[in-house]
Amino acid sequence: MSQGNSLEGKSIIVTGAGRGIGREIALLCAAEGARVVVNDPGVAADGSGSSASPAEEVVEEIRKRGGTAVANFETVAEAIPASKIVKTAVDSFGKLDGVVNNAGILRDAIFHRMSIDAFESVIKVHLMGSFYVSHAAARLFREQESGSFVHFTSTSGLVGNFGQANYAAAKLGIVGLSKSIALDMNRFNVRSNCVSPFAWSRLIGTIPTETEAEKARVAKIQQMGPEKIAPICAFLLSDAARDVTGQIFAVRMNEIFLMSQSRPLRSIHRGEGWTPQTIAEHGMPALKSSFYKLDRSADIFNWDAI
Repeated sequence: MSQGNSLEGKSIIVTGAGRGIGREIALLCAAEGARVVVNDPGVAADGSGSSASPAEEVVEEIRKRGGTAVANFETVAEAIPASKIVKTAVDSFGKLDGVVNNAGILRDAIFHRMSIDAFESVIKVHLMGSFYVSHAAARLFREQESGSFVHFTSTSGLVGNFGQANYAAAKLGIVGLSKSIALDMNRFNVRSNCVSPFAWSRLIGTIPTETEAEKARVAKIQQMGPEKIAPICAFLLSDAARDVTGQIFAVRMNEIFLMSQSRPLRSIHRGEGWTPQTIAEHGMPALKSSFYKLDRSADIFNWDAI
């Protein structure tokens, strides 16, 4: 499985690795010399059902190419099954060096019509799932004083999008989770970073394509293959990334962006303190030119991927 050896000797977990972006990450990590736990319960895009075949097919593909992999079918959305994913890595390969929290589902709906179940189920898989798997791995990483987390965020959370309050809340929560892990575990040489992918996958396949503009947008996204996301993940898992932690990278075709993180933009001060009236008369007008618009991801990334 000769590609490179940047991950030689490492044991890596990739969640949601049966299809799409996760599959490409698992294949590339194996090609770079890692032993890979291919985790996927084989659910539908909305989280329903289950099937062993997606994970098994990826393991078979890795083995055919001369790599080493095992399948795991646990859900990340509950603490005990998630901890068993970590146990699979240790039982199979004797150790764990990296975790890619890629597993996800979509349950899109405009906010006032979103069901409580749609909100909670997306939070469970994305945010709680990233926590559960990371938390189970953290004790191992602490003991060995090394390890790398790669979490998946989205411009739905970083910038904004219609009909995705559940997904956006989960994905921005993951940014906070990643930064906290980076801060808390830096002394143990444990790294934590986020990747925000632009790529065609099953989940993106749920985007509506009713108008000509929507069809054209989806056609452009379809050109952005999930294999374009894998290299940054393999890099972040490797020793070459030993100084990279607490960052957010967006990847779109052949572009890699370092994304900003919240910092003060401008301030207002009034020696005697503020009243609701002086905030209205002076405070807000002074700040208004720095307000963010109600932008969506497509407004910010408004040029074709290159």
